Amino acid sequence: MKHPQQRGSIFVEDARILSHETCAGNQFILRLHAPRCAASAMPGQFVHLRVDPQRPMRRPISIMRADPRDGWIDLLYKKVGEGTALLAQRKPGETLSNLGPIGKPFRVRRKRPLLVGGGVGMPPMLFAAERLHQRGNHQPLVILGSEVPFPFNPRPSQIMLPGMPEGIMATLPLLDDWGIACRLTSGQDMPGVHRGYVTDLARHWLQSLDDSARKEVEILACGPHPMLDAVVQLAREFDLPVQVSLEEFMACGVGGCAGCAVEVQTENGATMQRVCVDGPVFDGYQVF
Repeated sequence: MKHPQQRGSIFVEDARILSHETCAGNQFILRLHAPRCAASAMPGQFVHLRVDPQRPMRRPISIMRADPRDGWIDLLYKKVGEGTALLAQRKPGETLSNLGPIGKPFRVRRKRPLLVGGGVGMPPMLFAAERLHQRGNHQPLVILGSEVPFPFNPRPSQIMLPGMPEGIMATLPLLDDWGIACRLTSGQDMPGVHRGYVTDLARHWLQSLDDSARKEVEILACGPHPMLDAVVQLAREFDLPVQVSLEEFMACGVGGCAGCAVEVQTENGATMQRVCVDGPVFDGYQVF
């Protein structure tokens, strides 16, 4: 996964809604026909979507899947405010102004990427898993956590995974069909789902690896800031590289307003960088 050049790689399209699925926990999966965005999108990038003609301020939403051949993208979002409530009312056949793909994506350098997603931070991990499945030369493990019902129906995995607590077998069906190992965590009681944090399961797995296997691991993560902080601490514990995708409120979404700037530690000291175009993916050690 190489970084595209930002200039000339962000497109404005009138994207037609192909489907709009309602899921548990006020979550929705929106499929848009946005061929230019789909042709360029990479895991970790997002779109800036106009949710309603009467609301000029766009909403940033991570890309969950993209099909360059058929020209569609999938977006998973949760209805939490006025903007997403308006978006939830949009119907198939309508069009939305779509700006994207935006931002720097994840870069996978090691054979065993550990993909950790929490809540609405799950989509970039699913996108990364799909691209790694297409490439076929990696052995990813995906760990997903949610404090509300998952936006899919978990099922027992057909993939055995050493290092997991006994009975923790629930997985995302699509990943299982792709042959990608996945386990789920939640604070709620769900069959086959670990009750606890994503870092609990990640630690179990990392402790089960020998030194040579652990050197093949890197961590990619997206989710709430406390989760990302904990993931970076876990990476420090096992001396692993870690990339995190940050979630911030945005205005323009393309680097002009600097409203989404965060402090990043560099070799030359602290700097302020924009989550939208300098990120959203950063070296975890530099931002936590």
